[in-house]
Amino acid sequence: MPPLNLPPDILVQPLPYEARLEARDPGAIDLAVIHCTELPDLATAREYGERELYPASGTGNSGHYYLDRDGRILRYVAEDRIAHHVRGYNPRSVGIELVNTGRYPHWLDSRHQAMDEDYPPAQIQALIALLADLRTRLPGLRYIAGHEDLDTARVAASDDASVEVARKRDPGPRFPWPQVLAACGLQRLP
Repeated sequence: MPPLNLPPDILVQPLPYEARLEARDPGAIDLAVIHCTELPDLATAREYGERELYPASGTGNSGHYYLDRDGRILRYVAEDRIAHHVRGYNPRSVGIELVNTGRYPHWLDSRHQAMDEDYPPAQIQALIALLADLRTRLPGLRYIAGHEDLDTARVAASDDASVEVARKRDPGPRFPWPQVLAACGLQRLP
């Protein structure tokens, strides 16, 4: 494992619509939001990220960074652009997606709410290295949160409309919060 004071290798692969995302001052970023893709692999996550879901702007939903299971780090959206990754917090945050199946492919089915995939050590070490790098480049970065901390909406289950399930559960119960918090120097958003 490389020392954490070295910047991680980051592969820059901008989304096709990156330039159409709203510009911002990276100095305004004070929050890192940790997600899991809830998809089977990085290629599928890229495909989902490229989908244009907002016709007015020609943009879609995506995080800034994607970390594969083997620790590879990819940047899909630069920090000076607002990515659509979490309701209500996008202008102030950087979104970090960890490849993990989560509840895939039955995200809202009440019978499939377990998130059983562990986060590999290489992926967590890459996350810690990325957070250290972001702290050097984003002086306002002070907080960290999980997607589930910020989007607490409940919705009707896809298999039974009388049952409600969490809309977002990521990064989920297998994410090693104690390890990440001890190493990242950021405070969990209250």
